[in-house]
Amino acid sequence: MGLHELQQKDTYYVAVKVFLEKDGQLFIFKDVYGHWDLPGGRIKKDEFEKPLTDIIKRKIIEELGNEVTYQLGQPVVMMRHERVESVEGDPTIRIFAVGYQATYLSGEIKISNNFTEMKWVDIKNFKPADYFAGGWLKGVEDYLEGVHHIF
Repeated sequence: MGLHELQQKDTYYVAVKVFLEKDGQLFIFKDVYGHWDLPGGRIKKDEFEKPLTDIIKRKIIEELGNEVTYQLGQPVVMMRHERVESVEGDPTIRIFAVGYQATYLSGEIKISNNFTEMKWVDIKNFKPADYFAGGWLKGVEDYLEGVHHIF
C-alpha cells in the first residue's frame, strides 16, 4: 500500500452507545456543552481486549450511576458522528459508534457531572431533530426506523 493510499484513510474513535428503553420511552440526556446524547462512549486504550458489553457496563456506571440495572440487547445501528473537541492540532474528531438496544430494569438514575439534564421521551411522538444533530441524529432516526418502524 502506497503512502497516498494510507493518507486517504480516515481515523475514527470507536464508541458504544445504548438506546435505553422503558415502557415505550427512550432515555436521553444533555451534556455540559448543551448537546443531547445517549449513554455510552469511547473505548479506552486499555480496553482493547475487553468485551464491548464490559465497556458498556463501565459507561453506564460512570454516566448513570451504579444502581441502574438493564438488559442489554443486540447491536442494532451503526453511527458516524463528527464533533469539535479541544484537542491539539485539528479539533474535529470523528466517532464510529455501535448502538445497542437495551431495556431499563431498575435502580435510580444519577447522572454524572458531565450531564445537566435527563429525559425519558416517548418513542412514538418525540422528534429526534429537536434534540440531536449530526451523526447522533441519523443514528437515532435509523434506530427508530429499524427497531420501531417509525419514520
